[in-house]
Parts: sequence; C-alpha cells; structure tokens
Amino acid sequence: MNLKKKKELAKRTFNIGEKRIVFAESRLNDIKEAITKQDIRDLKQDGAIIIKEKKGRKKIKKKRGRSIGNIRKKRKKRKEDYMILTRKLRKYTSKMKNKKEISKTDFDEIRKKIRNKIFRSKSHLRNYMKG
Repeated sequence: MNLKKKKELAKRTFNIGEKRIVFAESRLNDIKEAITKQDIRDLKQDGAIIIKEKKGRKKIKKKRGRSIGNIRKKRKKRKEDYMILTRKLRKYTSKMKNKKEISKTDFDEIRKKIRNKIFRSKSHLRNYMKG
C-alpha cells in the first residue's frame, strides 16, 4: 500500500517533517480513505497517526561571561580610604598650626596638597614638613 501522498498531507497539516509521522499498522485502511486535512486531524486524535518527538541537541542559552572589561571596582571603599586619610592629615596640620610650628601660608599649601592626595600617609607628611 502506497501512503506517500497521505504522509505529505499529514506533513502539511501539522507543519512537521515526514520522518516524524508514523501510521499505525492496524488503521492503514482508515488512513487510506482520508482525503482532507480534517480527516488527518481526526485520525491523529484517534491514535491512527502518531507524531514522533523532535530529535537533536537542546539549544542552551549562554550566560554572558564576566570578562576583564566587565569588572568594576567598588568606589565606596576607595572614597572611604580617602576620607580617613584626609581627616587624619587635616587634623594633624591644624594641630601644627595651632602650636605655631607652621605658618598660615604653609598650612594653606599643605591643605591643597592633602586634597590632591599627594601624601600617602601621616609619616609622609611629616617628612615633607621636615624637609
């Protein structure tokens, strides 16, 4: 029995490939009599036509990697370090000014340099003031 045309009709009805369509051996006569797409749909509902599952590899969506260009440093920590150091140095310079160990002009210059992050630490500031 040649059911090639019926397979093609089923292919067009369900929008699938011919290899996925399987006819039940016991219901071949019913399938042979089917003419319209509706007949094919009814036969599928009755179980005369079986549709196989899709074969192949499952497509996996890739996550975007965390490459070197995507790494961002935390700003909060950097700012916190700056604030701690600045406050420490300003406090020290104001004490030195109150004791009159440095002049007002030197004090203003040192404050500008503190703001520009020229001094790494308190000891670095002390060495600058001595030299």
